[in-house]
Amino acid sequence: MMKTAENTTQQFESTFVSPMRSYTLAALDYYEKLMGAQMDAARAYSDMTISQARTWLDVKDADSFKQALESQQRVASDFMERVKGDSEKMTSIGQNFAQKTQQAAEDGTQRAADAVKS
Repeated sequence: MMKTAENTTQQFESTFVSPMRSYTLAALDYYEKLMGAQMDAARAYSDMTISQARTWLDVKDADSFKQALESQQRVASDFMERVKGDSEKMTSIGQNFAQKTQQAAEDGTQRAADAVKS
């Protein structure tokens, strides 16, 4: 009787608790990385915006206006590169999470199948 209860507890742990723990750890890691990447991006975008606003505030004549326009073009190019890189980073984080959760699901399914066979 004691052995049966122990086996049931082990099966419950391996079938339900362990996979949920794995998924939760993967989800926490995903959200931590996602939020970190989003905060980095927001900081970079706001820094670009503030810097460009300061450049335009320094316009006093035709020459400084020309320099501000040139700066605007550089910032626009840098911004597009940053958006591209941030998009790639977000995609990579999402794909990594999907792979981890898929592996956890496969492992859980295998454990459940093994438990049924036992």
